[in-house]
Amino acid sequence: MAEQHDRSMMENLYWWGVPTLFRCPHDGPEGKDIALVGVPHSTGNGTTERDQHLGPRAVRNVSAVQRRAHGGFQIDPWTAAKVVDVGDVPFPRANDNEDCIARITEFYRGLDAAGARPVSIGGDHSITGGIVQALGRGQLAGGEPVCFLHLDAHTDVFTKVDHFLGAEKSAAHWGAYLADQGQVDPTHSMQIGLRGHPRTLDWLQPSYDYGYNVVTMKEYRTRGSTDVIAQIKDVLAGRPVYITFDLDCLDPSAAPAVSNLEAGERGFDIDEAIGLLHAVRGMNIVGGDVVCMMPTKDSPNNITALVGGAVMFEMIAMIAENIAAA
Repeated sequence: MAEQHDRSMMENLYWWGVPTLFRCPHDGPEGKDIALVGVPHSTGNGTTERDQHLGPRAVRNVSAVQRRAHGGFQIDPWTAAKVVDVGDVPFPRANDNEDCIARITEFYRGLDAAGARPVSIGGDHSITGGIVQALGRGQLAGGEPVCFLHLDAHTDVFTKVDHFLGAEKSAAHWGAYLADQGQVDPTHSMQIGLRGHPRTLDWLQPSYDYGYNVVTMKEYRTRGSTDVIAQIKDVLAGRPVYITFDLDCLDPSAAPAVSNLEAGERGFDIDEAIGLLHAVRGMNIVGGDVVCMMPTKDSPNNITALVGGAVMFEMIAMIAENIAAA
């Protein structure tokens, strides 16, 4: 008993031991319920300093302190589900965005075949395209296109440019090409929190053209969380849900170390964002990701890494709750 107590104490020290995500065992996905994945990729968004590939290591370094039971759900996700850290997607051609996206897709096809629902930490937002190329119409989604719960300051449905500084499947394009491929159903997807300062006044038009359900930050402030949450529940009910969470949807005071800061309008606070995530509680969540962290810009207390881990924890807890109830 004393040895177990000592081990429990040590495992909550983020600076001690081998830094797997949330102290989960490093193992393969076979026979597991949830696969935690690092996606250290940053060549899909060339307009920012390229350290987004350091995001997975930053969250691994601090996530031990976040390995907790979920008080709100009254569940211990680590015993309710079989959760493993399957490691990082390998990128031997890390400066070749198109090769990296293809490797992401190949990696996640293996997770889908194993039946392990992935919760990932990136990496720039181009990783979502690679992931959903594997999960859309896959085994976890029951052969259907996935539907996004997408929290972001930007649409990532920029169809008026054919590449982004050379990257074709970039952080700016995945919302469009996944719809073109039939991997996502925009009409049953939500884009929430958009507040980026546009280069053109019609910057939201591609999202409307594809049929995405758009809620700008201004609209969210006018309507209020209760109304928007009701819309999420209505739009996504009965569908395979994929959550993609860009940390720049949060106010810079909550997450200062992100790749595309939007400081001109208040973003979500963490309680608002988690309330939106909980709108899909109980739904068929096939996976999720947290993206666009810039660890070298973080505060000394690693607040953005801790926030990224906290968002991952909510996704893990919701999926584990579903597994426990099955």
